[in-house]
Amino acid sequence: MFSIIIPLYNKAAYIEKAIRSVMCQTYQEFEVIVVDDGSTDESFAQLSVISQQLSVEEPDKFIKIKIVQQENQGVSTARNNGVKLAKYDYIAFLDADDWWEPTFLREMKELIEKYPEAGIYASSYCKVKNGLLTPAIIGVEKGFEDGLINYCQVYAKTMYMPLTSITSVLKKSVFESENGFKPKLKLGEDFDLWVRVALKYPVALLNKPLAYYNQDVELTNRAIGEKLYEPDQHMLFADYSVFQSNPDFVKMFEMLAVYGLLPYYLANKNKKEVQAILKTIHWGSHNFKYRLYYKILPKWSVRFWLGLLKAGVRVKKAVFSSEF
Repeated sequence: MFSIIIPLYNKAAYIEKAIRSVMCQTYQEFEVIVVDDGSTDESFAQLSVISQQLSVEEPDKFIKIKIVQQENQGVSTARNNGVKLAKYDYIAFLDADDWWEPTFLREMKELIEKYPEAGIYASSYCKVKNGLLTPAIIGVEKGFEDGLINYCQVYAKTMYMPLTSITSVLKKSVFESENGFKPKLKLGEDFDLWVRVALKYPVALLNKPLAYYNQDVELTNRAIGEKLYEPDQHMLFADYSVFQSNPDFVKMFEMLAVYGLLPYYLANKNKKEVQAILKTIHWGSHNFKYRLYYKILPKWSVRFWLGLLKAGVRVKKAVFSSEF
């Protein structure tokens, strides 16, 4: 029923946990396609070790794993190439540094059977940071257990992603109709696909944390961080003009933009594109601090203030580390 795509790039320390979280699923009608995207560490060697162990320990599960190597082309191409090899009708994604609860696939199967009209399905999740688990506060009503959601409204309510690359299951036909992930995008490639799907098809959500989003991974191996991307590499600069007539999309996108564009604005990076987006913002709908940052205070003062905030976070993290 499920083809599980795991893109792998320099995650030698984490891949075993991800693989074993799949192998121990209570629902076993699946295949695993691991796409090694030109790793330069010991990821592929570690994957080989895990495969050998499984071939001895659980040969019936070992045969479910297919390993593909490619030159480094980015996570989007790795996922797209994995889907091309998929034999099942539903595609699930798991990043190599994250993991699932044992019931993830079974409960996704039940969600699919309950809402067959949906084009995409997902569970809730926990963030893992400094070794602590924090359940995602997805913006659904209190007591919501499962159902069809308005993706943009739910996202905008708490700014916790309702859909992620480790909790989402798509019909393969839907993935193919949208041409999958955009290869050029380096940041927000999953958001870009989810929003394209969510504004065309129903979205079914199980409000139960069944996946773990690991934020304790080294920043050098994550797309987020302080790196500033070119316009064609960042989802905020993508062309979403086709969705501008949807007020729910506009509200959500503006909330993402005023937060995500600030480093580019302060660094004068992608200046033309940033200014074009900022001109469309309905400032009265957003936190006053963003008007201060963008419209009132000089850039140097905003940089200074944000620098102080970051320093405070670093001190807090250092104190936490020393205590444990």
